[in-house]
Amino acid sequence: METFAWNPRHNRLPRPFRDRFIGPRTNNFGDLLGPLIVQGICDREDLGWHAPTRPGRLITVGSVMHVASDADVIWGSGVNPAVRAARHRFTALDVRAVRGPRTHAFLADRGQDVPAVYGDPALLLPDLFPVLARWSVTKTHALTVVPNLHDWDRLKGHPRAVSPRSGLWHVLRTIAQSERVIASSLHGVVVAEALGIQATLLGGHEKPFKYQDYYEGTGRPMPTLAATIDEALRRPAETPDLSGWNGDALYRAFPTDLWDGAASGRSLAPIGTA
Repeated sequence: METFAWNPRHNRLPRPFRDRFIGPRTNNFGDLLGPLIVQGICDREDLGWHAPTRPGRLITVGSVMHVASDADVIWGSGVNPAVRAARHRFTALDVRAVRGPRTHAFLADRGQDVPAVYGDPALLLPDLFPVLARWSVTKTHALTVVPNLHDWDRLKGHPRAVSPRSGLWHVLRTIAQSERVIASSLHGVVVAEALGIQATLLGGHEKPFKYQDYYEGTGRPMPTLAATIDEALRRPAETPDLSGWNGDALYRAFPTDLWDGAASGRSLAPIGTA
């Protein structure tokens, strides 16, 4: 079974030629987190990395519900509001958890059986990869700006901006070693909050749906978007409050039954106990 990650190739050739030439991968760090997190859980739970050959894919981190097909397993994914509803062609998904209540409602309206288990799987990163918490002890950046992929050209001139395409572990370490994060990248915010780092949401290219979905999935309303970095800096920096979110529920919803040798409904150890 494939663990899906959105990572298309792209080029700048005229449209008639785009399908004939292969360009570089996008390598947006947030979209690469899904397979990393799945690997972390497999290692933690001694599941092995070889899943059974059952139909479908495991779809995790990202606003990628439109790529889902029947028999796919959904764990922590979200809806992309920029994608037309008609492109969601599934009729029978195996949903274990979703990013937040807005994705829950979208799927339920389409006849899917959706448990009320919420959260972006990237919130589990510090439990799965303790090196992130160790890095976070030593702060080397007073501020890091993490633009959404589509906001990079607008924000790349800021001296504290890190490209979301500059390498997955480079971005993770930069965030971990920051005292404060300002981000239009959803996963810039999610990773910072997972590590207890003050994070301010910056307005940008994306519609607010996915941010609302994430915050509401952790028991909070979405804060008002800052229009500029200067405005974000003027706001009081607050430590993220994730007390309204049940991380164990998301972790236990991970589909261990997809792995050879794992009993269906296997009880996972609570996060933070490994």
